[in-house]
Order: sequence, then structure tokens, then C-alpha cells
Amino acid sequence: MKEIGWPTIDSKHLVVYSKQMLDLENEIFSQGMPQEALMEKVGIQLSKWLLKRKSLLKNGVVVLLGPGHNGGDGAVIAKELFLKGYLVKLWCPFPLKKTLTINYVNYLTSIGVEKLGEPPNPEGNDLWIDAIFGNNQKRKVDEELIELFDKKFEKRSGKVVSIDVPTGLCPNSGKPFMKNAVKADYNLVVGLTKIGLLQDTALPYVGELHHIDIGLSRSQLCKLESKILKITYQDFRTINLPFLPKNSSKYKRGRTLIIAGSEKYPGAAYLAIKGAISSGSGFVSAIIPDLVSKSIWQVEPEAVIIGKLSSDPNGNSILFDALKNVDFSAYDSIVVGPGIGLNEDDWEKSTEYLVDLKGLLILDADALNRISKSNLGPKFFLERKSETWITPHNKEFVRLFPEIECTNNVELAKKAAKDFDISILLKGANSVIANNENAWQLFGTDAETARAGLGDLLSGFIGGCSAKELSSFRDYIRTESLAKYVFLHSLAASKCKKGSNASLIGAKLSKLMRKTKTRLMS
Repeated sequence: MKEIGWPTIDSKHLVVYSKQMLDLENEIFSQGMPQEALMEKVGIQLSKWLLKRKSLLKNGVVVLLGPGHNGGDGAVIAKELFLKGYLVKLWCPFPLKKTLTINYVNYLTSIGVEKLGEPPNPEGNDLWIDAIFGNNQKRKVDEELIELFDKKFEKRSGKVVSIDVPTGLCPNSGKPFMKNAVKADYNLVVGLTKIGLLQDTALPYVGELHHIDIGLSRSQLCKLESKILKITYQDFRTINLPFLPKNSSKYKRGRTLIIAGSEKYPGAAYLAIKGAISSGSGFVSAIIPDLVSKSIWQVEPEAVIIGKLSSDPNGNSILFDALKNVDFSAYDSIVVGPGIGLNEDDWEKSTEYLVDLKGLLILDADALNRISKSNLGPKFFLERKSETWITPHNKEFVRLFPEIECTNNVELAKKAAKDFDISILLKGANSVIANNENAWQLFGTDAETARAGLGDLLSGFIGGCSAKELSSFRDYIRTESLAKYVFLHSLAASKCKKGSNASLIGAKLSKLMRKTKTRLMS
């Protein structure tokens, strides 16, 4: 396994499945820590987070306790808040099962905490703490309970905080066990982030994620064989990109080739070229439709046009005639696909050039759609002997890999990467970048990045950045680098306060690249 350099492997970034977290807890118990001690520790840490946010507590608190240890965590919270003078009530929607939880509830009632006999009023202004099932839930829950939380959430009369995982949401898939789950304003994630919380399907239910540290050791974290890492905009401060020698010529500062656009989609070529130039790549070449080549000099004069794409009667680009005249060895990376349209016969003829192409090949958009309809299908990737990156969104992924079915997007991406020896960006609200061993998942990104054309900008940016990195005396490039490029594109979109069109994001990308370089040099 190649060592991960970014982000840091720690409890804030590592993502796990439900069973992995339970195994880590059992390891803590096997080392001598009593269950009640860990419960007390977790509950106090959760309480500290809440006590720093007094506006949430000012109208009182109802702690909804589950039958297991998640309910025990909630009971510790209730104790801590009550002893600080806050109005606290308990409600147990199910019979308590764990002795620790039962004993804690008995103690709470003995010191004056009210235990409700009926469901709390969802129209009240109090804070509800969902400490019902958390990480260990495996099956659907009572529909009336979810409906009660729904009323609370819809009235917006008081906030909902879920401990670890909202009740009714699968911690592994991020999908509700039924049609619905608890909708939380805040999720207090205990120990390590559960993978389901990061999936696109979980977005309607998961609120702001806040990490609650329980003191897992680095040795425990390093035992997790296949690493999944959460990345957020805060990780910009630790990102690093390779330095290029100051005396490098433009030809040694990254050479990328963009093959994009068609009469049907001429704008895709412009956007991909803009993305490549935003990366700071030393030499950006392009093969684009004649329609675009006549005007591109007015907006991106840095691009060198080395060939033109002809069109079929439907306005789709024909690649074959252009590819047979290209010396691909002159480039560090080649981007193929944005806006080229569909032409199956042309792709069949072009395949031999792309299969034999040495160096990094980045396939996006219509290149992937052409592959999915071709005779080889995804076996095309296995025919290649050099590095291949692909950047599908969900529908393109399904067309490419119709037989791959998994629990969540991380599994989908890792399965495709392993089976076809590629690195993959599976685009979505929380995009996933994966190879056959590790994965990076963006979280808390800007919804404005989900717009037509911004994927074309991204593919060009990836092409330019990867060319720069490969030009700096590298024989290979790691998937971690792809994760960095995707992250920077998303961050640039989030910083465009006056809009989020490609021109603004491209300009912001250039500034981010410069800012990163300046920070690394300081």
C-alpha cells in the first residue's frame, strides 16, 4: 500500500463502517477499560460540545434514550446538563435493555430529572437530543417515532442533535431503513465518522458534522487496512503540491493535451482549456473543433492548437483522423472526452491509439459514454498498460459498470478501480476519489459546483495539474494527487462569492494555485 500523505491519518479524517468502530471499541475494552468508563468519557465529551452552545440549551432539553449504549451516552449528557442547571427531561421510546443504561436512568430520576411517560411535544422550543440507536442500528424503526421527529424538524421550533448517526439511517449505506429517518440539525460523531453519514443519500438527514474525540490511539487507527479519508475545506491549510525547479522551461513545467468539444457542444472545449490553463501548466495544447479553434485565441491565447476535430452529420466529433497524426509521447497527460458527443464507429477506430498511448490518460464525459457503448466496454481499461483516470458522475458510472452493485458510492468507486486497474473520481454532492486500496470523500462542499460545464473545467484542471506533477521527475502519479485537484476545484467554486460560472472559478483556481505555492515557499 502506498503511504497516504494528505490529509493526516487521524480520527478527524478517518471514515469507518459500523463494525469497524465496534471492533475498535471492543479492543479498548479488551485492554482493560470498563464499558461504564468509556460511556462516561463519551457522554462528558458530548456534553462539553453542547455546553459551549448555550443558545441551544436555553429553552430546555429533551434527551430521547435508546435501549442500548447510545442511550447510555444520552443519559450521561442528561446528567451533565442537569447538574449545570439546565431543564432536562428524558423520554424512552423503547424498553431499556442494557444494565448500564437502566442504572443511569434510575440515578437520573432519583436526583430529580423528569422521565416522560408520553412523547414530548414536537411544537415546543426545547432541544431534542436523539440518543436512540446511533452506530449500532441495523433495521427499521417505528414509523411513528420518525414522524414525531419530522414534526419537530418541520416546525423549526427547536433544534435536533443526533448522537453519532440519526435514528433510522443506516450507518453504512447512508440510506433510511424505511422511507425516512430523523433529520438532524447537528450530528455529533463519536470516535470516527461512519461512512453512511458522508453519502449523497444521507444529505437530507445529516446536519452539521462535529467530531467528538474519544482518544483512539494512532496504533489503533493505523490497523485499519483500507483507508477512507474525509476531506473538507479546512484541509486546504495542509495541502501540498510539488515544487518545479525555477529554471524549468515551459516544456518541463507540464505538457497537457486537451481533446474536447464538438459542433454540438463547442463550449466544452473552451472550458476544458480554461481549466488546464488555470492549473499553471507550462504548455497547453488542444485538438478541438474548427468552430472553436477560430475563436479560442481571443479568450485563451496561451493554448496551442495542434489539430482540429471534424464532425459527423449529427454534430459529434470524429477523433480518428486527428489522433493518427499526434505524437502522444510529447505530453505528460492527455484529456479526452468533454463535449465530443457520441459516435460509436469513430471510437472503435480510435481505440487502438488510446490503448497504446503511454502516460496518463484522463477520460471524461462523452469518452466514457463512448466506452460504455463500445465492443470492449470497460475492458478497454484493462487493455491499457499506462495510468488511466476516469471522472464519471453516477449515471455515467452505471452505464460503464452496470454489473457493479455496492452499498455506497465509496464501495462502487473502489470496486471499479480494483476490477479495472484505474483511479476514479465518482462525482456527486460528496464526490469520491478512489483506487483499489484507499478512498477520499469530500464533505461539506458547495452545491454550486453541480452545474453544467464545471465538470469540463475540472477535467482540464486535472489534466494540467497532473502534467505539472509528472514533469517534476516522477515516474508515476498517485491517486492522492487526483483527490487534491478535485478538492481545489470544489474550494475555488465555494470562494466565488459573486457567482459560480466557469470564468470566475477558473480565475479563482489560478489564485488558489498561486496561494498554495506562496504558502509552501514561506
